[in-house]
Amino acid sequence: MWNPVVLKRESQTLKKITPVITRNCWILLVNLWVIAGCAQVPQEREPQDSEFSETSIVVILADDLGWADISCQGSAWETPAIDQLAREGIRFTRAYSNGPNCAPSRACLITGTDVATHGVFTVPPATRGKAENRKLNPPKSRRVLRDEAVTLAEMLSEKGYRSGHIGKWHVGDDPRTQGFDVSIASDRRGYPKNHLAPWNLPDLPEQEAGTELADALTDHAVEFIEESGDEPFFLMLSHYAVHTPVQAPQKQIQKWKEKFPEASKRVWKYAALVESLDRSVQRIRDVLERTGRSRNTLVLFTSDNGGLESFTDNGPLRGGKGMLYEGGVRVPLIAWGAGLKGGRINSTDSVQLTDLAPTFLELAGASAPEPELLVGTSLNPVLFQQGALPERDLMWHFPAYLEGIRSIHGTWRTTPVSSIMRGDDKLLEFFEDGDLQLYDLKDPTEQIDLSAQDPNKVKDLRERLQRWRKARKMPMPSGPKDQ
Repeated sequence: MWNPVVLKRESQTLKKITPVITRNCWILLVNLWVIAGCAQVPQEREPQDSEFSETSIVVILADDLGWADISCQGSAWETPAIDQLAREGIRFTRAYSNGPNCAPSRACLITGTDVATHGVFTVPPATRGKAENRKLNPPKSRRVLRDEAVTLAEMLSEKGYRSGHIGKWHVGDDPRTQGFDVSIASDRRGYPKNHLAPWNLPDLPEQEAGTELADALTDHAVEFIEESGDEPFFLMLSHYAVHTPVQAPQKQIQKWKEKFPEASKRVWKYAALVESLDRSVQRIRDVLERTGRSRNTLVLFTSDNGGLESFTDNGPLRGGKGMLYEGGVRVPLIAWGAGLKGGRINSTDSVQLTDLAPTFLELAGASAPEPELLVGTSLNPVLFQQGALPERDLMWHFPAYLEGIRSIHGTWRTTPVSSIMRGDDKLLEFFEDGDLQLYDLKDPTEQIDLSAQDPNKVKDLRERLQRWRKARKMPMPSGPKDQ
């Protein structure tokens, strides 16, 4: 049988209103969630007859949705559909993106590789902010995936999967050039001009003025599932919500105004955007159940990075989008369907979005053309209660600058930095001045730097991080600038 990945390679060779809760209360709540997760007894869902033997896959990817932006993780926003998904599925409370902003996270997820392989380590340019405030020269980041990059759509096509990408792509001009059969509203842009119609997005028919973008994208996702018939499918429903501009219909704004009369209009609009994601989750669940495919379809709900601090506070977590602190990289992750034994909260395993590629490939019986490039670990032992994940280190590399939100951060959200997590220990290494910060994530607020108290642990983690960067040939900033 012909392999589209091989053919592709050969042809390319030729050419606010989270309630005001004290930090200590947040820590207590997190610990209570952990206890609840350990205490719950998994409940197996009733078996259902199904004509579908292969496992289909749906990824519902939110944009800039913070870890604490869903009500089952402490938010004041009402997300009943997402909460029900979590109650009946598996909620990972220590899930992480592979980057603190949109493009690198998405490139990692869709290829299963890291920033050294695909070259997209930030949303270009890496030289954000004023030059006189930068001490180092960051390397250049790619804007789009290389033509030879192999996506999940291409890997799954080996097993006959029909693939669709609906919504934000951000890593190229058209997902169809990277193996997707269907592409709607997907190009290089990182955010829409409008969340309310008209949208002017490729291959997305306009609807009545004021229609919410999340609803329109979900219309096409539902249609894609219905049209797939008995074929196995891979669907990326990649929302633009809740990325700026934060917009919502007046009736939705009024709803949240009545619930939170003391909040600002921007908060009401943000809550409405979160609600639009929740409606999308409900509709995807509904179509899977209506078509009899829920037991043979794995649904993953997650976000590409942490929440933007000017709109949300990320609960107990420090920082937000654009930072390697927990608020920038810890994200919601819920798995549902595919016959999973639900009602579980996993608060022990630290997982990354690059784990999704080996998970999906194993479910489909497919393989990567160069499996050694995949950096994640299959989650199937945990999903299907077949065993534990192996002990491992999680790594991040962000050799770029991002301007700060002045009222919150001052000059920078982040300067060039790498990070490593081993169990509950997390080390950040900042390249401008060699600053090393060590945190114990049993306290997710990252307010107490333990580096001076445990120099041996700092040394061990830093050496591990340096070996990883060297082995992976990670792009590094140069400097100082005057040399």
